[in-house]
Amino acid sequence: MPPAVTDSLDIWAVDSQIGADGSVSVDFLLPTGIYINLDVPRDATISQIKQLLWKQAHSYPLFHLLMEIDSYMFSCVNQTAVHEELEDETRRLCDVRPFLPVLKLVTRNCDPGEKLDSKIGVLIGKGLHEFDALQDPEVNDFRAKMRRISEEKIQSLVGLSWMDWLKHTYPPEQEPVIPESFQDKLYSGNLVVKKCYSLFQVSPNMNPIKLNELAIRKRLTIHGKEDEEVDPADYVLQVSGRLEYVFGDHPLIQFQVHESSVGSVTSLKYLISLWQVHVRAGLFHGTELLCKTTVSTEISGRSDHVWNEVLEFEINVCDLPRMARLCFAVYAVMDKMKTKKSTKHYPVAWVNTMVFDYKGHLKNGELVLHSWSSFPDELEEMLNPMGTVQTNPYTENATALHIRFQEYSKQPINYPPLIRMHFEELHLLLDLILHYGLLHGLPKPNIMERDPLSQLCENEMDLIWTLRYDCRENFPQSLPKLLLSLKWNKLEDVAQLQALLQIWPKLLPREALELLDFNYPDQYVREYAVGCLRQMSDEELSQYLLQLVQVLKYEPFLDCALSRFLLERALGNRRIGQMLFWHLRSEVHIPAVSVQFGLILEAYCRGSVAHMKVLAKQVEALNKMKTLNSLIKLNAMKQSKAKGKDAMHTCLKQNAYREALSDLQSPLNPSVILSELHVEKCRYMDSKMKPLWIVYNNKMFGGDLVGIIFKNGDDLRQDMLTLQILRLMDVLWKEAGLDLRILPYGCLATGDHSGLIEAVSSSETIADIQLNSSNVAAAAAFNKDALLNWLKEYNLGEDLDRAIEEFTLSCAGYCVATYVLGIGDRHSDNIMVRKNGQLFHIDFGHILGNFKSKFGIKRERVPFILTYDFIHVIQQGKTGNTEKFGRFRQYCEEAYLILRKHGNLFITLFALMLTAGLPELTSVKDIQYLKDSLALGKSEEEALKQFKQKFDEALRESWTTKVNWMAHTVRKDYRS
Repeated sequence: MPPAVTDSLDIWAVDSQIGADGSVSVDFLLPTGIYINLDVPRDATISQIKQLLWKQAHSYPLFHLLMEIDSYMFSCVNQTAVHEELEDETRRLCDVRPFLPVLKLVTRNCDPGEKLDSKIGVLIGKGLHEFDALQDPEVNDFRAKMRRISEEKIQSLVGLSWMDWLKHTYPPEQEPVIPESFQDKLYSGNLVVKKCYSLFQVSPNMNPIKLNELAIRKRLTIHGKEDEEVDPADYVLQVSGRLEYVFGDHPLIQFQVHESSVGSVTSLKYLISLWQVHVRAGLFHGTELLCKTTVSTEISGRSDHVWNEVLEFEINVCDLPRMARLCFAVYAVMDKMKTKKSTKHYPVAWVNTMVFDYKGHLKNGELVLHSWSSFPDELEEMLNPMGTVQTNPYTENATALHIRFQEYSKQPINYPPLIRMHFEELHLLLDLILHYGLLHGLPKPNIMERDPLSQLCENEMDLIWTLRYDCRENFPQSLPKLLLSLKWNKLEDVAQLQALLQIWPKLLPREALELLDFNYPDQYVREYAVGCLRQMSDEELSQYLLQLVQVLKYEPFLDCALSRFLLERALGNRRIGQMLFWHLRSEVHIPAVSVQFGLILEAYCRGSVAHMKVLAKQVEALNKMKTLNSLIKLNAMKQSKAKGKDAMHTCLKQNAYREALSDLQSPLNPSVILSELHVEKCRYMDSKMKPLWIVYNNKMFGGDLVGIIFKNGDDLRQDMLTLQILRLMDVLWKEAGLDLRILPYGCLATGDHSGLIEAVSSSETIADIQLNSSNVAAAAAFNKDALLNWLKEYNLGEDLDRAIEEFTLSCAGYCVATYVLGIGDRHSDNIMVRKNGQLFHIDFGHILGNFKSKFGIKRERVPFILTYDFIHVIQQGKTGNTEKFGRFRQYCEEAYLILRKHGNLFITLFALMLTAGLPELTSVKDIQYLKDSLALGKSEEEALKQFKQKFDEALRESWTTKVNWMAHTVRKDYRS
């Protein structure tokens, strides 16, 4: 929908009908009851507007009753429908964007708590009054708990030394293990450090304090102050051009310094994406809804335990379009639940209503339950098993599954303590431990080594459960398989499992991630998984934060171990805090998670008030970029690109834009300061959504130009996921001693179909390199010398050899990565090369084998891009240089085998993203591509043979790639 339609009633929109002089008619309400209407400049500051009002108010009655002008400030109703007090009078009216052009003059005696609430509401894009209006005990209890955590965190920061404050605000990133090959990259075995325009050759094992001492001594010597006493601990090393600091007792070699320009159990919750369920959530054991958790406000007074009650309820289905769905839904809710009273102390389903079967006939009397296999295969597709545990917000057209629980107790029903729940089962557990030696015959290792997508047969599940103590002792990583083997409708088995979890060894964080998937809804399992994640360093947590935010949607309750864990780590590291903020805020507009994500955002803001100002500046800048992008889209059809660029520059030179877009920490990386706009280098791109290319002068010492790309109208979350996986591949390769020079540039979704991409400096697309080397566009793609000649232009002598090696390594990395991930649409404008030879891919709109096709014919027929001009560079322009090409092929094969060893991790990470709603990642079937490309289930020899065949295929069919590139280049040249 074009902006002209969506913003027709928004006077702050770029196409709004405002006065020719840029003025807006504003109503002012004075404390004396006087009403004044004034036309004020749209981009005037609040201070200027107050002066205009004061001058006009002189001629109105009761002016003499007013106090001094500084005793007042304006308030308004903002875009989140909250009263906001405009304390910062340097802000412009067009940036404040009141809901209506009405400003009220109020005295400066407001409650600081209300002010903070207003600021938080504006920052997170959701008024806190919405949470108050819910009157939900769970929401209120969660907010109270999170506020206590936030207040405790704030108190812990009071009185910190400057060094401790620095550790909290800008913690350095460190490599836990230094690759052995890194020694080859040192200069004579030393690090070369440039400090204050002085060069030092120092040992890589020197710590920062010692380097400070050397630098200070040299500085004092130069200025003739050798006798002056200076404490090196009073100084800190700052990375040139960035807000990154090097300090502490670790050797210099361990510090990461970034380059400046880059860097199967169904349960009720799976149904909620299709059915409006009139219960908030519950504790799920497999398919059984046991009870809702007790919040702390309900604990006082006498209470019963749920195990001592028989739970009766009715199910009624309304407006069901296809009766075939009904039994499937009922099965998912009530599978294997008893239809008569049981002697066991656990909830029993007592059904008194009629139920349809899948043919639509009535069945009277007993409840009809069908097994999964009795339904047509397409029924699985009708259901979205990856829904959240939230109530379906789209209630108007949703089928409603009403579950009415009878009031069987006037007292609160609480969970029993863990020890009480297991007391009856303890004797059985002790017997099993005493007879541990009688158990024999471990499950075959290949069962334990299967990927997460593999199904276990009934016999295998029974075997794993029978030998669960052997699994704990010998295969602790088999815990996910054990959980899938558990009969969750048997309380005694569940009790044993939960007791076993208390003594199960901690898994590695990478292994524990799988336990946060939708297959494992039990709260004790999820708490165990989070306990394993606490071993993560901040760097490792950052690597998986994208998935951890998504699996919050699987949590049945707001107050859970995962939300507390993420909040605690975010409050302890501002870099993680910023990432968490944007991951949550980018989806807070989605009704299903709006409350959950909004509450976590509120909690973070309360515990990091100092960070709010930084984040608010970023939000303001992004709003300005969105407004500018809308203006460009509006005028794109009316004027040439040259005039459009001039108009963009004129807009950026306005104070309102210049101030909003300057001096802010980059949302992509808080270490980067976007200081001063370089207006003349700013432009917008030709694609449909007219992305903005914004360039900054970096005012930090030694800073280079910094570029960011703002997109509005495209969903960047798939790009984020792909780049995250590329970054992980780079980590795994480096851990194995292989550096393939991957360049996972920054990408961040910041809102509904909007976000930022990092612009990589000193780089060109293959298409531009080829087009600039040929007079005829149709022949450009077939010029095999174009790429090598381009590298020779920027690299002479030994630099050319290094550039070719850089190209060889990076080309190998991306060949393997694009094949494994099934990245499509690989035309010559989506592959770029830096002047130093580093090749990298961009634009990941098609992944997991979703290749483009035309007229039913796939346009991409090769497993990955390996053209003869690439080989020409790898062989240094020498046709017979088979040694260089052999090394390239060896790099590819080695890289592929390394990724295979971590195949389960890749499958888990994609599975955890199923709640995101990405168009090419909607079900487990989409992840099957990964299993096939990594040849999981095959031996290493078979897998390597398969990859070699794909390599030969890519080489043999490279001519089809060149034909596609030629067509793309011709179209591009024609459009220009």
